[in-house]
Amino acid sequence: MPHHRNPRSLLTPAMHNVLERMARAGKLPLHALKPEQARLAYEVGANVLEIDPIKVHRMETFTVPARDGFDLPVRLYAPPQPDGALMPVLVFFHGGGFVVGSIATHDSLCRHLSHLSHCAVLSVGYRLAPEHRFPVAFDDAWDAMQWVAASGHDKGLDGHRIAVGGDSAGGTLAAACALQARDVGLKLRLQLLFYPGCAAQADSASHHTFGRGFLLEAEHIDYFFGHFIPDHADREDWRFAPLNAPDVDGVAPAWFCLAECDPLVEEGLAYADRLRAAGVPVDLELYRGVVHEFVKMGRAIPEARQAHLDAARALRQATQPK
Repeated sequence: MPHHRNPRSLLTPAMHNVLERMARAGKLPLHALKPEQARLAYEVGANVLEIDPIKVHRMETFTVPARDGFDLPVRLYAPPQPDGALMPVLVFFHGGGFVVGSIATHDSLCRHLSHLSHCAVLSVGYRLAPEHRFPVAFDDAWDAMQWVAASGHDKGLDGHRIAVGGDSAGGTLAAACALQARDVGLKLRLQLLFYPGCAAQADSASHHTFGRGFLLEAEHIDYFFGHFIPDHADREDWRFAPLNAPDVDGVAPAWFCLAECDPLVEEGLAYADRLRAAGVPVDLELYRGVVHEFVKMGRAIPEARQAHLDAARALRQATQPK
């Protein structure tokens, strides 16, 4: 994407209004806070612009085992199913730069994805940095995937109709899990990627164009990277930077939701192009005039509600019985 001389002019009126209101609120940015303070601030504000949570047929919170014995919290959202029928499932990883975010901050989004797609959603509370640095988040994500494949039937989940998804850092985890699934022969139906981080370095043109004044600031990215993966050499690992995977042949089909005014947009486009070049089916939606995390702003941003519908349609089509 070319550098834009006045990138603010790209914003929709509604998106511009949201950013102006945030600026007037004058709250300390997350990168100015200690991680525990940033988590609390994000929890408080995460659902302010989100559409109201919808009631789902079944919601259950429980734990699954991680490789080191940790009880990994997960929350299952499930639609009605005929007695004895196994449900397709989206294993979902929340965003938050690997430092903030939780099952609770993405509750409404997961509810709506489950309701609209008629698919179960398993939201995973992977461990956060700096207490748990790379690659713990990936290990937790992959352990949850393996549990679904091996034992998900105990909760009514169909191990042959698994999709993986997430937003932002969660999208990174989803893309990395799709690569790992390919490597071990676990067939996934879809990877559902909301503006994922895909590159080792924050140095694309879109990082420069949208690095100030578009919600996800350059300082936020430095803060998250510094807490999660401080060793720059580690950032070349494909589990953090899927664009660095040796190859992407045979990975699951992908649906991308990208925001035009997002520092991460170019690396998302680059990863989609790499998948296409390897023959992987890719469906990409570029939502114009909106910023990172817009899908959690459905009360104010109509593109968020459209993205929910688009994602659910892709998920529903991908997880149909074959």
